[in-house]
Amino acid sequence: MPEEMSGLEAALAEASSPAWTQRARAGRDLASFADVPEAAEVLVGLLLDVEDTAVTRQTAEALARVGTVAAVRLIALAVAAADANQADWLQTGVHDALVGPNGVPDVAVACGTLARDQEEPVRRGAAKISAWANGTRC
Repeated sequence: MPEEMSGLEAALAEASSPAWTQRARAGRDLASFADVPEAAEVLVGLLLDVEDTAVTRQTAEALARVGTVAAVRLIALAVAAADANQADWLQTGVHDALVGPNGVPDVAVACGTLARDQEEPVRRGAAKISAWANGTRC
């Protein structure tokens, strides 16, 4: 466990780097910690990164690959708060995960669970992600 926490702390520190490559790496590294409150807050910030869309895309892809309700919930929150450009890159990141070699069917299941979330923005974001996921499986 101590090694895992040092990985978490290192990724949290990287998330505020001025270098987009380090922020993108932090997003990928933090995705598995989506259920940890400190990581969740930072991940939403990375999903809505105002300086580089690669950070948005790679963080969304990493969270979609994790595919847990906690991970997809963070994408849903970001989708609800995103401007049109950010939403496009969030969608691209989710799409990248869904069409990858190990597609992620859990995203649709997580969206089904999030459709009943207490927070309206989460329900709204999950509905959009669900539509994206369904659009990929033509």
